[in-house]
Amino acid sequence: MEVNITYETQDIWTWWFAVYLYTGGLGAAVVAVTFFTDMYLKAHRNLVLWGAGAGFVLLSLGSLMLFWHLLDHLAVIHVFNPLAMFNQPMAWIAWGTQFILWMMIFAVLYAIPYARVTPLFQNAPLLGKALEWGFVVKLSDFVEKYRKLFGWLAVATGVGVAVYTGLLLQSFPAVALWANPGVVVLFTVSAFSTAMAFLLLIMYTIIKDDADEHLRVLYERSDLGLIGAELLIILSFFFYLQRGPESAMRSWEILFTDLGWLIGFIGFGLIVPFFLELKGVIKGWTSHAPIIAASIFVLVGGYLLRHYFMYAGVYAYPW
Repeated sequence: MEVNITYETQDIWTWWFAVYLYTGGLGAAVVAVTFFTDMYLKAHRNLVLWGAGAGFVLLSLGSLMLFWHLLDHLAVIHVFNPLAMFNQPMAWIAWGTQFILWMMIFAVLYAIPYARVTPLFQNAPLLGKALEWGFVVKLSDFVEKYRKLFGWLAVATGVGVAVYTGLLLQSFPAVALWANPGVVVLFTVSAFSTAMAFLLLIMYTIIKDDADEHLRVLYERSDLGLIGAELLIILSFFFYLQRGPESAMRSWEILFTDLGWLIGFIGFGLIVPFFLELKGVIKGWTSHAPIIAASIFVLVGGYLLRHYFMYAGVYAYPW
């Protein structure tokens, strides 16, 4: 019996889902990097507050984007139930929701002791009073006493969120572009690369502390390595899709003939910032403009990666 296969580009998970994956990975990686920095490299109140605040906002934005597209909004209650992970262990959205929820909680808890001694928060009309409530003071003292425990809980759940974004896509076997272990690695590397770029942007434009030069250099070198790894992964996808099943070849045709992917993502999102950061690592900077530009390119490229992965998802119909 002859079976005709029809290939279609999926049109359900589009730009809105790319936003969810992007903000989730970026926000989680920002929290993980800033908290690890504060615990082991340099105690840095401003960096922690920016990291915790940005991570919370980004994850909230991505989660709201996903919630808005639910057919049954009340069904989200089942996902928030921790037992859902064990009742349906392959339901990656349930795992991801738990990681996101607890990472946001740990991020806020870790930041409370710093917020209580920051004039901006102390002088805020409502927040300043809330930070002096007896319960909040006791909670702050408890977190300060076990600072590294809360920090590691936030880092672990943050890494879990970054990895989850790739696992979620990998769980769809009908789309050869997504059903690939390389997606998990690619999205995790991209999440931490964009986090480094985001933090460099904050440190060069807002915090501007000369004492942070060693941290900025470390972040630049780390991002350079992450971009290099991302380029190698993209190269492996180039060969895998070209020689994979028919749906994979269709995805290859979509991606590697699209100027947005080739010039926007690979060109300006990876190659240009790679060479800008390489120059900075080798010769240093006479101006901050190149590294600021490189950081912006990386951040835009991180979104374009996810946007085009949604756009090029091809699945097969057995008729």
